[in-house]
Amino acid sequence: MLSLPRVPWEGGPAYWKQFPAADAAGWSSPDFFPIVAWYNGISSDDEAQYDKALGINTYIGMDASTPYSLFADNGMYWIGPALNDTFTSGSKNWVGAFLDDEVDGRYTPEEGRAHLRELSLAARRDGRFSYANFTQSVLSKDMNPADAEAYLNDFTDVVSVDMYWYTVPFCSAVPYRENYLVAIPQNGCRSSASYGTALTMLRERDAADGRLQPLWQFVEDLNGGPGDQPFTANITPAQLQGAVMSSLIGEARGIVYFNQSLSGPCQGGSILRLSQVEQDFCGAGQASAVGRIDALIKQLAPVLNTQSFAYSFGPNLRTMLKVSGDSVYIFSMIGAGTSAGQRSFQLPAGVTGRTVEVVNENRAIPVGADGAFSDSFGSEADFHVYRVRL
Repeated sequence: MLSLPRVPWEGGPAYWKQFPAADAAGWSSPDFFPIVAWYNGISSDDEAQYDKALGINTYIGMDASTPYSLFADNGMYWIGPALNDTFTSGSKNWVGAFLDDEVDGRYTPEEGRAHLRELSLAARRDGRFSYANFTQSVLSKDMNPADAEAYLNDFTDVVSVDMYWYTVPFCSAVPYRENYLVAIPQNGCRSSASYGTALTMLRERDAADGRLQPLWQFVEDLNGGPGDQPFTANITPAQLQGAVMSSLIGEARGIVYFNQSLSGPCQGGSILRLSQVEQDFCGAGQASAVGRIDALIKQLAPVLNTQSFAYSFGPNLRTMLKVSGDSVYIFSMIGAGTSAGQRSFQLPAGVTGRTVEVVNENRAIPVGADGAFSDSFGSEADFHVYRVRL
């Protein structure tokens, strides 16, 4: 094992054991990683299996007529209220309670806290974990720190923030104004790095009470811009995968796909479903990208579900270091605001392998006698995952 400090974490698979519903459903397995579709209706086994083939394993938001059997028969999970009387206290695939969305943007702090307190008390009586999503306001210095920390610490067992850096008008605003806990300059706002930076800020808020919980990250699978504002862009397939990887490097413990597109030339209420049923769908490339990055997450779930080591591989890099079995794994992207190109990596002491396997790229890189190797990144959204023997 490496002689390095560890990053703080909430406990990985063991975290879910404290919630009887999630534990019974298998969420405490090292092989499980939550990948969530936000509002993606299923009306048949065929639809559920299509989503499953894309890597989705959990849903939030569904028509009230959806029978519980569609979740149970297809090995999918539900976070939310009982949709109808087919949901019972013994519904094994009903794992969590979704408290509410963006309460911080719809209530005063006092009203929002009272609202969440009532919902969370009801949820915890059922042995399910409580989850809520907030706006990026809780990461901003514009919100009173005590209010932001109360939202993120007092009511939930899992928490996230939605901010769609690639596709919202915010990053193009003139004049540009941001007031975040970690600065995001305008020239680097539309980048995969911003998704990872958001996780860094969210962890800062979450850690204020000394109790950590899993942080999930929203990524748009097409467009995250509000329908009442000017269209900016759709996320590209490469950007989508980069945003997810940046989130993982930022220690995200789950990915939530914003599955609607409300502005621009390619719109829909369920992007993943449209990719299934509509020939030549304009978002087909993004749906395929969801499948590719989710397959990588599933492949590496036992690695992702271990506690990371704190280590810097070199300048102009964003990395995450983990150990699984007899190997170290390095998840890597270029540093925020830096140019694409060649990067040099210095392996930590204790890693003796002299060949770096680049996961799923069918290539290997030699390691020098000094423990250094280098590789190239073609864009800000590029990433590589390396495996090196200890």
